[in-house]
Amino acid sequence: MDTLKLFQAALGIEEPWFIKEVEFKHVNGQQELHIQIDFHKGAMFPSSCCEHPECKAYDTEERSWRHLNFFQHKTYLIARVPRVQCGDCGKVRTVAVPWAEKDSRFTLLFEAYVMFLVKEMPVNAVARLVDEHDTRIWRVLHRHVEKARAKADYSNVTQLGLDETASKRGHNYITLFMDLNRRKLLFATEGKDASVLGAFTADFVAHGGDPGGISDVTCDLSPAFISGVRQHMPAAEIVFDRFHVMQLVSKAVDEVRREEAKTNQALRKTRYIWLKNPDNLTAKQRETLLAISKMHTKTGKAYQLRLSLSDFFEMSESSAATKYLQDWYFWATHSKLEPMIKAAKTIKQHWDGILAWHHKRISNAILEGTNSLIQAARAKARGYRTTRNFITMAYMIAGKLEFGLPT
Repeated sequence: MDTLKLFQAALGIEEPWFIKEVEFKHVNGQQELHIQIDFHKGAMFPSSCCEHPECKAYDTEERSWRHLNFFQHKTYLIARVPRVQCGDCGKVRTVAVPWAEKDSRFTLLFEAYVMFLVKEMPVNAVARLVDEHDTRIWRVLHRHVEKARAKADYSNVTQLGLDETASKRGHNYITLFMDLNRRKLLFATEGKDASVLGAFTADFVAHGGDPGGISDVTCDLSPAFISGVRQHMPAAEIVFDRFHVMQLVSKAVDEVRREEAKTNQALRKTRYIWLKNPDNLTAKQRETLLAISKMHTKTGKAYQLRLSLSDFFEMSESSAATKYLQDWYFWATHSKLEPMIKAAKTIKQHWDGILAWHHKRISNAILEGTNSLIQAARAKARGYRTTRNFITMAYMIAGKLEFGLPT
């Protein structure tokens, strides 16, 4: 087998295309491998507009595509790409080449390699590794993510989880919508107000989803999320996420601690003790907690209220849990601790959605785990320049997308 046929077999070049020439060229102080591809005279091509199977070349334009390196050398495929005149409608269109997508500067194999690397390292690191500007790498990611999402089918989605996550420093957020059954990110959009539910619903319907078919939604106690769900998914039962309910009470405990610490030095620098369950404390933290408990502090009383509420979520019987929460509410509202009273009244306002935990048993735990992965990637990349980049990376991490690239 001669050299040209060897490269042709390796690249999977088929009729009417063939490799015309392979040569090394010295470009900008580096050796590059240029593989010249051509087509046989008189070859017929399918039209890209009406899919007419046999169209003659109208004219040609030379184009090049970055390919996987040949050892340490940059490699480019260079070809005369014909335009054809469709036999049905008469329109002139550029022929699609089998080794690259339309308007891409890279071959499919190169893009597949990039997509693999991006799952393992930040885009900037990938750009340095393949010696390309990172904006070109982002364009590849955006295109493949958008193409894969366009094919996604949401017709079987019935349980939905939504939560916000910070996209950059300051009050900048995106909201994530996940299929709780498949643990798959369905949609991500900028913002965290009620309008994000409208944006999700439009995208959901475009992918074959039925908002009326969503039976359960788990989210935090945000009024914007609640109103958005009720407006766009009227049949859905809202289940308030366990993590956010406990977070509400934990913040109240910390408010009690901060106020009491003004007159009790022992409570200073103890914030993280009151945010944990006793089993999760270090030995030193346990000693501190024991010492403070003997002082009969307001903070200790608030902490006991917090621990008691966590027991509510561990109960197995729904009727017993309802009675337990009623007793807890009475205790909290008669505690004479203003932050705890305020938190208890907030829980009362969301009573049904909190009790729903006991017969739905769904939460945003999947979303919290996804948020951790997304934020870890953001930290590793030292942030993303645009929200679009951040959303694209969220889909790469949690979207379970099928890109259909060669392997």
